Amino acid sequence: MDTMPVIRLAAHGPQKAERLLRQTLAALGLFARRYASVIGFLLLWEILSRLKIINPIFFPPFTLVLDTILRLFETGVMGTHVRLSLMRALPGFFLAALVGVPLGLALGTFFPRLKTSLEIPLEVLSQINPFLLFHILILFMGIGESPKIAIIFWACLWPITFASAHGAATVNPVLLKAGRAFGLDRLGLLIKIVIPATMPHVFSGLRLSLGYSMFMLVAAEMMGASGGLGWLVLSSQETFQLTRMYAAVMVIAFLGLILDALIRALGHRYLTLSLEGFPNASEN
Repeated sequence: MDTMPVIRLAAHGPQKAERLLRQTLAALGLFARRYASVIGFLLLWEILSRLKIINPIFFPPFTLVLDTILRLFETGVMGTHVRLSLMRALPGFFLAALVGVPLGLALGTFFPRLKTSLEIPLEVLSQINPFLLFHILILFMGIGESPKIAIIFWACLWPITFASAHGAATVNPVLLKAGRAFGLDRLGLLIKIVIPATMPHVFSGLRLSLGYSMFMLVAAEMMGASGGLGWLVLSSQETFQLTRMYAAVMVIAFLGLILDALIRALGHRYLTLSLEGFPNASEN
């Protein structure tokens, strides 16, 4: 019976175990470096509140807030408000993406002179205070879901448009020349070169706009709504249910992190599959 495979397996066993241990320790170290500040903050919050160094009435312990979050989800209250908020934030965000990406690509690729002419008016429009615009929209649309979705659309539109236009305008000209040499027309250049090279900018604009959507969602729900996470924060504050208020604030924060992680993962997945080995769009 040949014992050499068994000897090799016994020899490689400790090496594999050592490699696995190193990888595990490296992963734990990365986790500790990334989340140590968050864990430290939560521990400090818990300790200071429990020892009454800070007033636990105004700053309830983190574990009590976490228990409130779980209880509100169990009763369905938090889930209802999360659903209402997402039904307002996501349509506005997706509408802004559907309008902003094609508009930015068109201005940056096909109409550079029009982009230059519209640069100042677009900058002025993007600087209009959304909170003031929200009240104007209520006059025309009434009190309902439409002005909330519209104000989120307005806030999200500009970062997506500007990022897409900048990405399309800064595509490496060498790539465009190579595409023309291969006989690509303007539409072919757009599909084969401009859009892939612009996608890193587009995803940056999408991530930024997603943050704006959550910010404007909370503000809109505080100013005129009967449900949603922003309304829950304001209602809890007015009725002095501070633990529930902190619970709603933390759910908003975690929801924003989850949505941002989804956009980041989607962008990483797309860029990994589509742009592997693709030259940087901003290289000259």
